[in-house]
Amino acid sequence: MRSPGIGPVTFRQLIVRFGSAGEALAAVPDLARRGGGATPRLCSRDEAEREIATVDKLGARYLTLGQGLYPRLLGELEDAPPLLMAKGNLNLLDRPAVAIVGARNASAAACRFARGLAHDLGQQDLVVVSGLARGIDSAAHDGALDSGTIGVVAGGVDVFYPPENEARQTAMYERGLVLAEMPPGTEPRARHFPYRNRIIAGIAGGTIVVEAAPKSGSLITARLAAEAGREVMAVPGSPLDPRAQGCNQLIRDGATLVQSAQDVIEELRPLETRVASPSSPFEPPTIGEPDESVSGRIEELLGPSPVPVDEIIRLSGASSGAVQMALLELDLAGRLERHAGGRVSLRPAS
Repeated sequence: MRSPGIGPVTFRQLIVRFGSAGEALAAVPDLARRGGGATPRLCSRDEAEREIATVDKLGARYLTLGQGLYPRLLGELEDAPPLLMAKGNLNLLDRPAVAIVGARNASAAACRFARGLAHDLGQQDLVVVSGLARGIDSAAHDGALDSGTIGVVAGGVDVFYPPENEARQTAMYERGLVLAEMPPGTEPRARHFPYRNRIIAGIAGGTIVVEAAPKSGSLITARLAAEAGREVMAVPGSPLDPRAQGCNQLIRDGATLVQSAQDVIEELRPLETRVASPSSPFEPPTIGEPDESVSGRIEELLGPSPVPVDEIIRLSGASSGAVQMALLELDLAGRLERHAGGRVSLRPAS
């Protein structure tokens, strides 16, 4: 995962194709060459051991995809992070969770509502998940701190962002749980937050948006929750407040209107009957070997606009396994861009 060009989807496909991380790493240079790229730099054993030592020194630990401690619902995502760093009470991962997200510049009334809602949901044994941001996130964590809350950060598990949340995040190390996908010491960048949002949406049975402007990060989280087959809920607001427009639009588009914890409980109740899938996360359809004509045809079908992989399979006439292998080669060559919803595109030539 620390080798450039190997993201969550590529990681999973490499393990499926080669059976182990060692075999996959040995094959990466040849795959990249076949995809038309230069030999990528691979993460060294020394680099990996230094990171492991740092995580241990921080009092954190790794959660790895396919292991028992890894959040079950999160593991269902195609792009589930293969590695998570966790610091705090791991027992919270065994309980059903609901996400509460919203505006950073939230109104006082919305923060009060989020805090009360999180408290009430905690009394129903639900763990509240959020992103440790200003505004609604912070209010939700505060309301559920005594009953159980999980914060997912965009940077390293040891980085406090925003800085004023240091005391809150430290309290969650002791009484809640903090999760991070990025290595320790990573300062969050704008590109990290959508990755963080998919973890929030993926770990929870449903996502509640309390206050959100159109095109906000909270609406991205709601969209990711819907794409993952989870419940999307929203708290209505005044049509005169721009911060409520996103929530009102979600309700108009079919999200469940939430006015109390009971509304959330009723919406999530059907999820309680879901049985954990016994299958391994590394058992998708077989990845085959494409011949050069298949690889060329697939490359011709790709362009700068994202298209679904299923469409590439249909138009190419090749097997799913051969298409996936050709895409894997392009990915490792640094020529493929993967997008949400199983879509792909070619990177512009530099």
